[in-house]
Amino acid sequence: MTLQFKVPSMKCEGCADAVTEAIQSVDAGAKVEIDVDSKAVSAETSATVDAVREAIAAKGHTMA
Repeated sequence: MTLQFKVPSMKCEGCADAVTEAIQSVDAGAKVEIDVDSKAVSAETSATVDAVREAIAAKGHTMA
């Protein structure tokens, strides 16, 4: 399934890398696309929304 959401706290490529790592920590095969300028994240993943939200929060970011 494809999840699309905003991560308002992303400010740079380092933040984008952290969000990508977070998503891939719950689904190693996830395909993640991030646009830092619009703070948009699209993830093709088998992980649940809750699992992704928790993983991103553990990296210090929040989903909108």
